[in-house]
Amino acid sequence: MDFMAVLRVAMRALARNKMRTALTMLGIIIGVGAVICTVAIGEGASNQVQEQIRNLGDNIVFISAGSVTQGGVHMGSQATKTLTVGDAEAIRQQVPLVSKLSPGVGSQVQVVYKNQNWYTRVRGVGPDYMDIRRWPVSEGSLFGQHEVAAASNVCLIGKTVVENTFGDEDPVGKTMRVQNLPFLVIGVLQSKGQSPFGFDEDDTLIMPYTTVQKKISGIDWLNFIMCSAVSNDAIAPAEQQMAALLRERHHLRPDEDDDFIVRSPSDLAQAQAQAGRIMTLLLASIASVSLLVGGIGIMNIMLVSVTERTREIGVRMAVGATEEDVQMQFLSEALVLSLLGGTAGVMLGVAGSMAVSSMLRWPTLIPPEAIGVAVLFSAGVGVFFGYYPARKAAHLDPIEALRYE
Repeated sequence: MDFMAVLRVAMRALARNKMRTALTMLGIIIGVGAVICTVAIGEGASNQVQEQIRNLGDNIVFISAGSVTQGGVHMGSQATKTLTVGDAEAIRQQVPLVSKLSPGVGSQVQVVYKNQNWYTRVRGVGPDYMDIRRWPVSEGSLFGQHEVAAASNVCLIGKTVVENTFGDEDPVGKTMRVQNLPFLVIGVLQSKGQSPFGFDEDDTLIMPYTTVQKKISGIDWLNFIMCSAVSNDAIAPAEQQMAALLRERHHLRPDEDDDFIVRSPSDLAQAQAQAGRIMTLLLASIASVSLLVGGIGIMNIMLVSVTERTREIGVRMAVGATEEDVQMQFLSEALVLSLLGGTAGVMLGVAGSMAVSSMLRWPTLIPPEAIGVAVLFSAGVGVFFGYYPARKAAHLDPIEALRYE
């Protein structure tokens, strides 16, 4: 018998008991659908984290002021005042693994425009900051080194600040009050949304760090230095070189702790992404258990089918069918059951992931390879669990089969 003939016979045999066939396929349908849906949800979340990692910036290395201990009391992070503009310039000149660098100062300010006001974060940075963060402006322009040198009263504002102070009005070219000082809005930042750490990135004001130092905070030190390594692989060695340089500049003895903190924010985001992938794998593994249950259902039904069709098997063998022909016939029925169930399961999984995305506003992404693997796995389940009933049918004694009632 050729394969197409075997397939036609299998389809006719399955069509005799449509309800039983449909119920048998249900386990495979649910299993494949559950796997596709869980993988889509997990991949969507992982893709969102990866996008957030890209939004963090270009191979970022973040140096912040460290902690000090006074009278046995730990003062917390950013309590030291030893991080300076001189440190930033030394890193720029002496650490070749750093491609871009921006000194930074942070604070909280009240901004006012006409009868509207908003309390937000302000970041004083250098011109390289926007390149490091991959953060372009959607309207207006950036400030440059000239504005930094002059400590100019200019600022860039995020979308959240625009919505809460300017409303529908175009803010570029307008003057707003920050700490009772007039500031010219020269640009609106492109929306970044939520950071991997849960902060609203758009709720911010950005201006030259010299302006924040002299006119907002009244300090001459830095809260942070943001750097961009030349490559992702250069992040770790760049951190080591910067730490050694800063210890030397701050005259720290070998037994003294660092008075600064060097870290890469992408490490935590990568850890979150890895945790998401592990969770996706775990959920997909749990969902795949229903595929095995569906396979057991196929074996059960095929054993029942062998018993019901014992006389038919005897007749086939009597007219010349070999053991291989009989085995192929029952294997093909199990394979058709699993493939039909797998195809319906894929459609169910796609529909389910779309429903989750639509109703829960949760991002989903279905990798094409996940569909292929699910269908192949369902086919493998059908062959594996259909082999024993097919082998049992093939080894029936033709004479005993013909006598069977």
